Amino acid sequence: MIALGFGTGLYKKAPGTLGTLVAIPFFLAINKADIYLQLLFAVMVFFLGIWSSNVTSKSLKLKDPSCIVIDEIAAFLLLLILINPNTYQLIYAFILFRIFDIWKPYPILWLEKKYSGGFGIMIDDIAAALMALIIYLITDYVR
Repeated sequence: MIALGFGTGLYKKAPGTLGTLVAIPFFLAINKADIYLQLLFAVMVFFLGIWSSNVTSKSLKLKDPSCIVIDEIAAFLLLLILINPNTYQLIYAFILFRIFDIWKPYPILWLEKKYSGGFGIMIDDIAAALMALIIYLITDYVR
């Protein structure tokens, strides 16, 4: 259930997009806490994601099945913590993250190919979140 985003990964159309949305209630639950506690929570979700993705991908005998969405949850949660968005910024960050997660420009695709198992499943989405953060900060600065 963890790797599958509490069942959202079982959705047939765009499970990654739906799974990404799961990060929002987690963010809303922790966003009033100290930033260090928020980051600690994100790190815990990341390591839980490595473990659960590894177990699930091995059970399914697939390298990176689309039903595993804990990677999207952990990465988008991290992005939300780093920007602490209002509603419009959240939507913009969501779009940026999904673009990078789907498009997978360098170094995201490189990371996806270089690493396997649970870490490989998780790390490319973290890279997508960091690339989305960079574009977010650049465009936020320009505004």
